[in-house]
Amino acid sequence: MSAEITVRAAMIAALKQDMTLMDGLNGLFDGAPDRATSPYAAVEECLGADWGAKDVDGRELRLSISLHDMGETPARIAPLLARVDAVVKAMTEAGEGWRIVTTQLLRSRIARQSGRDRGWRAIADYRLRLVREAG
Repeated sequence: MSAEITVRAAMIAALKQDMTLMDGLNGLFDGAPDRATSPYAAVEECLGADWGAKDVDGRELRLSISLHDMGETPARIAPLLARVDAVVKAMTEAGEGWRIVTTQLLRSRIARQSGRDRGWRAIADYRLRLVREAG
């Protein structure tokens, strides 16, 4: 299975196992949901590139996680973003023979949304580097 699919599944499982995070959300979705009640989170796009060497099968992934809240202020979304960060940085095993060797938060942002999706949205973009374990 591809590293992108494997890491997405592992990321969703790890986030769902964090009870502090899940107690603050009404749902966690693989991609943008058709309908969801705020606050919720979504594992969004995952971009992959080769990151191997002569004898090492490796991938570099860029993965985005978003949080959505309809509150008047971003006060409720900030601690949820901190929990997401803690879970992502604690991951080392992705499954299917892939091991995460580095995780870096590239950027995060919190912005007020307008229109139908009013409220607040936070997005955290990560770079993960993986190697396939021999075996």
